[in-house]
Amino acid sequence: MTYHLYIIKRQIEDICIYPFVVLGRLISKAIYVQSSYDIIFLFPFYHTGGAEKVHVEIARTFKNRKCLVIFTRKSTDNCFKEQFYSIGHHVIDISRFTDNKFKYWNNLMWRGVISSLINNQKGKTIVFNGQSNFGYKLSRWIDSRYPQLELIHSFNSFSWIRIPFVSNYIKTVMISHKAIEQHIAQYHRLQVPSYFKERINYITNGVDLDQSFIPNKLFNTELTILYVGRATTEKRPALFAKIARHVNSTKLPIHFQMAGDIEPYMDLDLKKNVLFHGAIHDSEKMQELYDHADILMITSSEEGFPLVIMEAMARGCVIISTPVGDIPHHIKNDLNGYLFSSTTDEQIIIEESMLIINKLDSSRNLLKQFSMNNIEYAKKVFDLGNFVEAYKKLIESIKA
Repeated sequence: MTYHLYIIKRQIEDICIYPFVVLGRLISKAIYVQSSYDIIFLFPFYHTGGAEKVHVEIARTFKNRKCLVIFTRKSTDNCFKEQFYSIGHHVIDISRFTDNKFKYWNNLMWRGVISSLINNQKGKTIVFNGQSNFGYKLSRWIDSRYPQLELIHSFNSFSWIRIPFVSNYIKTVMISHKAIEQHIAQYHRLQVPSYFKERINYITNGVDLDQSFIPNKLFNTELTILYVGRATTEKRPALFAKIARHVNSTKLPIHFQMAGDIEPYMDLDLKKNVLFHGAIHDSEKMQELYDHADILMITSSEEGFPLVIMEAMARGCVIISTPVGDIPHHIKNDLNGYLFSSTTDEQIIIEESMLIINKLDSSRNLLKQFSMNNIEYAKKVFDLGNFVEAYKKLIESIKA
């Protein structure tokens, strides 16, 4: 399907949805929301996740502005809920209406409710969509005098969902060079007008770094290899556990640990090879985990550029990863870590992991040098201040 056909499909859907939108706009008259927000954020979740952590930092960047945060989908836990609320923005959660497939008409009506609240804003309110499905479907009903921005974390399902609505966004933020390349290639395939690629802005994520941090890793002890993430298909935590099983079968004194709500989803055969920490919501405890780990391993089949890599590098962890997203842009073989030669072939990944782990285990000076290289690189490239300034400049350029 080409871009032109996507637009025709959306226009037909608009005709069917319009009565629900009108009804929602009538309902909105009974809902009080301030009419002078500088920015309205549309985020799907506040549960555990790298994207959610980025969304918190974006919202916090504008803590001195009057902002509204709207959550559009049901979260699986409350990991970042308190952080969002503590910023001081007005926060509302409409997921009970917009994330119920058995009452989908509510989703349609709430496009009218929220679009009416936005269209009645005074001044140049900016609408920021942080990869929210509802946000894309809503964008069609927002008046053009309210600038809309979107954030895309990687080339994923949203890359296709957004196509019929891309004309509604005056700026698109992408966090990786690889994602930009993939989206531009997609534009060419779908015959999306070329000027839309000019709206893409690259802003890499950032983490709060201690510039005075001095590592206290003991490189003469048994190695610890860490996995941090969720139990989702693309993260492939089971592959990490398979690697642990193969390494453990060689009797090498290597410790494998996993942080995240993963254990319930792991086969019993794989569980015995790994120490599970569960979901860690406390940043200090997470830093302690990085401090005691020597290596962070990424087994993902797709990524943008994970925050966990930034955090782990800043605490001196060496990175071993699949060559996905922007990871090859930052991780170089024999400089600060190693990349597997394959993303899809699990057997190759397992075999190469054995070789890499053996190499680092027997070359502790090399391990130490990689660790120091990563700390310096993280301080230079991933400092949260760069992230904050980039988003402030982007918003100011639209407000001007």
